[in-house]
Amino acid sequence: MAPPITLNRNFPPTPNHVWSPFVNKLELRLRLSSIPYTTASGSLPQSPNRKIPYISYQPSPNHTPELLGDSTLITKRLISDHLLPDLNSALSPAEKALDLSIRALLEDKLQFFNTREQWVDNYYPMREGILGQGGAGLPWVMQWLIGGKIYKDIIRTLYGQGTGRYSSDEVRMLKEEVWEAINAFVVEGRNKTLARRRGKGDNGDDKPFWVLGGEGPTEADCTLYGMVAGRLMCSSAAPETGRLVRGYPTLVEYAMRIHDRYFEEYDLWEEEI
Repeated sequence: MAPPITLNRNFPPTPNHVWSPFVNKLELRLRLSSIPYTTASGSLPQSPNRKIPYISYQPSPNHTPELLGDSTLITKRLISDHLLPDLNSALSPAEKALDLSIRALLEDKLQFFNTREQWVDNYYPMREGILGQGGAGLPWVMQWLIGGKIYKDIIRTLYGQGTGRYSSDEVRMLKEEVWEAINAFVVEGRNKTLARRRGKGDNGDDKPFWVLGGEGPTEADCTLYGMVAGRLMCSSAAPETGRLVRGYPTLVEYAMRIHDRYFEEYDLWEEEI
């Protein structure tokens, strides 16, 4: 029997994906291995590294429950505890490098553009979605105080990182470049997967396909699905990215197939912005 895991998402425990791509990423990672878990709101002050998501995890009945933070580090810990399989174990060194590159492109580059779009360009809907009734449920005064601090911290972080120094047109160009590259991976992965399945007499019309085109998912799929689902859920605070993602039909199909296979009970994101 798997040890109890509570996934803290900073959103009410409803049957929905949330705005955080890292929460969605970790949920898919758990579901790919049929690991049972419960969801809770949690809060940043309780998180061991003040990041969302974090989990409460009791490795065995003799252990005190632990709080683990950061979606990547959580995954590595659960792999080391033999609770999750290593999805990348069968990849060649070059394939592992490609998988890591896709994750880095999404998490270490695109996410800064996402943060600017949400917390700078669309501050008020983002504040309401994260801190208001749809998220942490804080009173308006607390939203105003905490939201203002978050905004100032993000402005400073983005300026130091570099994204805050670009013009809006430059950010849009760079963001489009990333999504175009990601879509190219997905299209190639779909073509490889469907060709292989048809060669075996399996149309695979309703089965997921994977970004590297292999038989099964890799860590990059968890990251990519989390990012796509988060952007499609976050239409009020990321309208530009939502329209951009919807402009790539294969990318939306990729996410839809994973949703229908692993998150059947979850409400689907909005069809239009």
